[in-house]
Amino acid sequence: MRSLQDSLAGAPTMPLKTGRAPGERRAAPLVFLILLWLSLAVAVIFLITLIVNIVLEGGSRFGLPLFTEYPSSSPDRAGARPAILGSMWVIGTTAVLTIPLGVAAAVHLEEFADRKHWFNRVIELNVQNLAAVPSIVYGLLALAFLTLVGVRDKNIVIGGALALSLLILPVIIIATREAIRAVPAEIRDGSLALGATKWQTTWRQVLPASVPGIATGSILALSRALGEAAPLLLLGALVFVSFDPNGLLSGFTTLPIQIFNWTGRPQEGFHELAAAASLLLLGLLLVMNGLAIFIRNRYQKRW
Repeated sequence: MRSLQDSLAGAPTMPLKTGRAPGERRAAPLVFLILLWLSLAVAVIFLITLIVNIVLEGGSRFGLPLFTEYPSSSPDRAGARPAILGSMWVIGTTAVLTIPLGVAAAVHLEEFADRKHWFNRVIELNVQNLAAVPSIVYGLLALAFLTLVGVRDKNIVIGGALALSLLILPVIIIATREAIRAVPAEIRDGSLALGATKWQTTWRQVLPASVPGIATGSILALSRALGEAAPLLLLGALVFVSFDPNGLLSGFTTLPIQIFNWTGRPQEGFHELAAAASLLLLGLLLVMNGLAIFIRNRYQKRW
């Protein structure tokens, strides 16, 4: 009897059931989950409503004249040809200026810089903070720089590209560093063990393995730049352009600026043109984001 009592005394006791529901069924998590789904539903409904409204209003004007005609005082003869070409010039120049610089800066910070040094830590902190700065601030910086170097006409392709480059440079640096970090350390160690230098390892092993992540981040950053109008308006970007941009020192306008101009007109025809141009801009953004998703899913390696 004594041994039976001792064994029962040493046995683990089962917890008593209480009336409290499990954590997932408590009131507070359920209320939070309901509010979360409600917020998501409201955002999706508003987005769908906006897209449907744009399609209904601008679908009739979305055609070849939108791509071939120049802006005009009459909505029946107006098009967005200069804005389309200007967007191509500005975004192309922005990519040439930003992607090599952003990738080089990320490679230096991630592979070669001493992370314990105070100067490098200050740079990393500033890069992370600059990614959240409003775009209008970068327009002010580009305007100040162009004024400092003595450029009188700020509304040039290279000026707009400079403002957008400052805007997306921190994003490209952060995305590139994340892609480089995703490469396993064993690849670096194996290359160094075979006698390769640090630079050879980075150039021939690390960078090729991180190209999908770098490409995805760069395309998403450029898609953000494509939809920006505030920094370009601050540089004095033209809202009525009747010529094609033909160089880095040429005047320009872009699709967001052209849409901004047409929406401010009282005629209903210009509002339809603005909706058609918005459809074009939305399509370009969807194509760029789809390309980024395709590159990520197709070429990204699972280590």
